[in-house]
Amino acid sequence: MRTKLVAALATATVSAFLVAGCSSDTSDMPMAGHSMGSSNSSSASSIQADASAEFNNADVMFARMMYPHHAQAIEMAAMVQGRTDNPDVVALASAIEAAQQPEMDRMTGWLAEWGQPAPSSDMGEMSGMDHSSGMGMMSQQDMDALTALSGAEFDRQWLTMMIEHHEGAIEMANIEIADGSNPDAQEMARTIVATQQQEVDTMQALLG
Repeated sequence: MRTKLVAALATATVSAFLVAGCSSDTSDMPMAGHSMGSSNSSSASSIQADASAEFNNADVMFARMMYPHHAQAIEMAAMVQGRTDNPDVVALASAIEAAQQPEMDRMTGWLAEWGQPAPSSDMGEMSGMDHSSGMGMMSQQDMDALTALSGAEFDRQWLTMMIEHHEGAIEMANIEIADGSNPDAQEMARTIVATQQQEVDTMQALLG
């Protein structure tokens, strides 16, 4: 008899908890769940839009200056064809073009979103950024001299120039990381630092 009574009480207690739980859920959850879901969705969209719209002068400078810098790297990568059969140099040139063209497209998109003038691949866009500036841009004389070379001589000069060019890009990217405010631009800057430093290490090893 005692066992049956305990079992009955236990069953009643569990039933009471279940009813209370259901009652609580039905009274609060649909409204709360609905409002929270809508709020969270709109908040996430708003945060994403704000992040895209957020930018400062450093972000604009990064996009406008890195664009022609990338354009020159792609131009140097294109010079490899017909001037060397070195598989390491050919692979590096291909990797540089594959990474930097999409980044140029993204920078163009950012500037449009920010209401800024479109970037230019014209090297005049980086007027004053020569060897002394530390940004690694090659002069037209440097580029002309490179096109006149071939074989091992081309490889050595191309690697030497591309190392300097990459080091300039890394410097520019570090300025964006320190001073920029747009999260997407800063993420790209961090990618540039990591990727191009790895390529610098590879090129230095190839030079010996």
